Amino acid sequence: MLALVLVIVAMLSGLTAMRFAIHGQEVAVPPLIGVTPAEAERAVSGLGLQISIERQYYSPQIPEGRIMSQLPLPGTKVRRGWQVRVAQSLGRTRVTIPDVTGQSEHAAELNIRRRGLDVASMAEVQAQGIPVDQVLAQSPTANETQVAAPKISFLVSAPAEPQAFVIPSFVGQALGSASRSLQEEGFRLGNVSVVVPVSAAAGDAANPDASAASAAPQAPPAQASPASIVVAQVPAAGQKVFAGAAVNFDVR
Repeated sequence: MLALVLVIVAMLSGLTAMRFAIHGQEVAVPPLIGVTPAEAERAVSGLGLQISIERQYYSPQIPEGRIMSQLPLPGTKVRRGWQVRVAQSLGRTRVTIPDVTGQSEHAAELNIRRRGLDVASMAEVQAQGIPVDQVLAQSPTANETQVAAPKISFLVSAPAEPQAFVIPSFVGQALGSASRSLQEEGFRLGNVSVVVPVSAAAGDAANPDASAASAAPQAPPAQASPASIVVAQVPAAGQKVFAGAAVNFDVR
């Protein structure tokens, strides 16, 4: 019994010592925002931590060269040897934001990159009466000084989509009349195919003299005329088409 008690006491002592050892290696991340990288290095190295400057941004509030953000946040418990990632301030922007409105997308991008800036994002919008691929607006605006990051977003004019229509039905109309209606509505006449009546084809198959008739000279295939009647169309009536689309007819 005494041996068992000693073993239990030893296990509890070991667990307690391990717990203290684990928590003894944890430290609280100090506040680094507003200090210089050298000051931050001294603050974290004394706690067994490391520091890494990963990004740089312009800031109207934080002086140039000082730390403007950090991860983990101040007060966070971390293990010794943990790396604290920080961003350094470039101070107020010293680059004049150019006015790129009215320029083409390519020219605007070259203009801002030549000044050490970058493109943050680009959006497109359809605009009537404005040339395609022209910058309509930008953010930040020209000569802006309160810039948080050296990036510019701009809005570019996009090509307008072709005008769309709902195709009407031409079935039952004469080919000549349907063709004129197509041209008046801004469409094109596509392929016109003559449909052979089923009764005529069946009569030829039932004719006992079909073999003899096939030996005789064949009549030329029927040709469509303005008087031919439309029996089918592609696209079908009710479908959405764009201006200038071709419409194909079957006639007889």
